This record gives sequence, structure tokens and C-alpha cells, in this order.
Amino acid sequence: MRQAIVICLMAVIGGSMGCSSGKRVASSEASGNGTARVTMVPSGPISRQPSTPTQAGPPVVVYKTTKDYSRNVPVGLSADGTRVVSYPAVSDVRGLPYPTPLAEGYLLDNRGIGRDVAFLSYTYEEYAALPATPSPEELLEKVIDKHPLLEIHFLGNRYQYKDIVRELNERIEAGELR
Repeated sequence: MRQAIVICLMAVIGGSMGCSSGKRVASSEASGNGTARVTMVPSGPISRQPSTPTQAGPPVVVYKTTKDYSRNVPVGLSADGTRVVSYPAVSDVRGLPYPTPLAEGYLLDNRGIGRDVAFLSYTYEEYAALPATPSPEELLEKVIDKHPLLEIHFLGNRYQYKDIVRELNERIEAGELR
């Protein structure tokens, strides 16, 4: 019976070591009274740094549209285009986050668009002046184009660029986005 308790105790300790963050070595000795003495030995310092440097950050989205919507507020639609699922609060556009013009008619997003973007009849100035954020249903009525994209490219995050506009223009001019 005592041997079974010692084995169970070792299984529990071994299982909990599997959940620990460091590698540890366990040893046990049974004493004459049936209890086990367990010694945990750390294997050394634990590094939590990734093997390659990565940094999360705002995504870099470059796109082209069928018409010039650079002054219009973008919203996100459901995949079937029947609902507004993502939209800015009025306060979100008070800084007028127009897209940044790039070479060959491309735009660098500064608002947070995706594949299911649509543009509203509201300009950034008009939207920022509203007394309150419209409901998704009201915004759906203001959509002027449910399929405005000719192209959209997701090009990493902003922290991987030193001079984002220059570097993106170089990529565009080199034909990397076609």
C-alpha cells in the first residue's frame, strides 16, 4: 500500500512538472515510515525570449479602389454584405485618418480596413462632426460602394519599416504588388 502511495505521489509531481515553465529533475527516497522525500532541482535559467525577434504592431494594408474614396469613411461588412460589422466611433475619425497616397494609385490604410470594406457617403469631416455615432443599420443605408477594392495587400506590420512610405513605394515600383 505504501509503495502505491509513493508511486501515485511521484506521478502527481511528475505531471505537475510537465506543466512548469522550467526543466526540473526529480528524485525520491522512501523513508522507513512510508513517506517520500522529493527533491526538485532547477536545470538553469529560463529564457522567455523568442528565438527570432518579433513585434506585434498595426498592420500595413495597401490597397487600390475602383474610384477615389480616400475622403470617405470605411466600414467593415459581413461576408454577404448585408450588415455593418465594424465601424469607427465618431471620436475615432476626429484626427481625420485619411489613407496615405502611394505610387501608382495605391493607398496606405490608416483606419483599419479589410477585404470586406465598404465606403460611406460620409466624408471624414462630416462623420467627425456628427453628434453621435450612427447605428450599424443607419450606416448600412449610407454605404455607397460594397465592392470598392481592385486590390488589397497585407504587408506585415508598421514596426518592420523604417520609412514606410518610401519602402512601400519601392516595392510598388518594383512590381511586387501586382
